[in-house]
Amino acid sequence: MSRRRQALLLPGRNYSVQGPLLMYTHVALQSRGAHTYPIEWTNVDRLAADGQTMVEGVCEQTEAVLDRVHNDDPPLLVGKSLGTAAAVLAAHHGLPAIWFTPFLQHYPIVKALRRATAPFLLIGGTADPAWNEALARDLPGEVCEVRGADHGMFLRGRPLVDSANALADVIEAVEAFIDTAVWPRHG
Repeated sequence: MSRRRQALLLPGRNYSVQGPLLMYTHVALQSRGAHTYPIEWTNVDRLAADGQTMVEGVCEQTEAVLDRVHNDDPPLLVGKSLGTAAAVLAAHHGLPAIWFTPFLQHYPIVKALRRATAPFLLIGGTADPAWNEALARDLPGEVCEVRGADHGMFLRGRPLVDSANALADVIEAVEAFIDTAVWPRHG
């Protein structure tokens, strides 16, 4: 049986899978033959009520999709902010992941990232209150940091082209991570 590349796209609270970070990653995954499963959160406001509810709810909804798609090739998890609560699931199942603007101020997420056995990439901006540069670099994953970027990965107060250039740098890091750590290209 041939292995099928798969990825789950986990949006943020106010950041859908059509947002540029997830949309470009989606295209990068599909160009590598991956089947993608975009998740739409049920009861998103309830999920964001508190840290414990967020982790439990995101993991429960993600697990329901994982149960339907899991095969012998572990799927890649790609999450944005709220979706990064699935780091708990990634650590538990040994799944590779890409985490955009992870909630590094939530202990269960940080604890999961510390015990992760599969490769992961953290992407954040220095103007994002959810980001912690020292902590991110102390975790076992790879880090892509954008100086001056906020939680939406925008460089506020600067020409819009600077944000577009930052997005290009981020997507370049995502593609390099996919091609080296998740699905290495041989020969």
